Amino acid sequence: MRKKIPPLTALRSFEAAARYSSFRDAADELCVSHSAISHQIKQLESYLGVELFIRKSRAVELTSQGRAYYPVLREAFDRIAESTELLMAPQSPGILTVQLYSTFAIRWLIPRLSKFNNAHPEIQVRLNTSQADVDFQQTDVDLCVMIGSPSSANLHYDHLFDSLMFPVGSPTLLASDKPLASPADLARHTILQVYPSRKDWYVWLEGAGIKGVDPESGLQFDSYELALSTAGQGLGVALGMQPYLSRDLKSGLLVELFPGHRVKADGGWYLVCRSERAYMSKVVAFREWILAEVAADPDLEEFC
Repeated sequence: MRKKIPPLTALRSFEAAARYSSFRDAADELCVSHSAISHQIKQLESYLGVELFIRKSRAVELTSQGRAYYPVLREAFDRIAESTELLMAPQSPGILTVQLYSTFAIRWLIPRLSKFNNAHPEIQVRLNTSQADVDFQQTDVDLCVMIGSPSSANLHYDHLFDSLMFPVGSPTLLASDKPLASPADLARHTILQVYPSRKDWYVWLEGAGIKGVDPESGLQFDSYELALSTAGQGLGVALGMQPYLSRDLKSGLLVELFPGHRVKADGGWYLVCRSERAYMSKVVAFREWILAEVAADPDLEEFC
């Protein structure tokens, strides 16, 4: 006996409205009127016998029943779309979209990425860099690398590693007329601040027991990559963390200014995806590869 399924048009209207939290935006995506979306969702609510949205003046909010129903429909529509792409272009490679911070991409992932490409030529990796964390409700990213802690039951988290933070600078700073004999001497130097992660300096200063240093007083950057590159040119002191400093420390471009004053970063590094995509073949392949690379990195032995 065939199972009962609500009208597909109504389901599409609900999925889009839930994703945007807006009937109007859903109407724009589906190229219909606002009233058409409202009518379809009322039809679906009548069919199911439950209310799916709380209507507000300028937005809508999912009810508890709507929150339970939405992830199921989102996964179903995602699978239909992915299967359709495979059917229409069976020879095209599977595309895996990964969002990550630029520093992680440049200093850790990209130097290793050829290994994944060689092992999985059928998967085309598409990298997006951003300092903001992924909003999986609004974007079609498959995976992201983020620092923080698990916070959503709808997402799948794999812990990669933890990090210790410590100030670094050019060796020329140690030979300047402003000595850096102790962390308190930072008050006389230019601090290189990464403003999307502004709390990091405060975490380090508190953890190291240092007062009288204003991390907002120097130069401001939108990524650690820029701050570390600037520090390498002798223009100030940056905060760094492993595994992103190994090459610079070994080459002598940067030096750890206060050995013995490392502080654990606030949050761990995670590989994250939607729970319903966690066992897609391309996601599994990338997860297994990156976890193996982390385990094999000697600079992360004490952090995994």
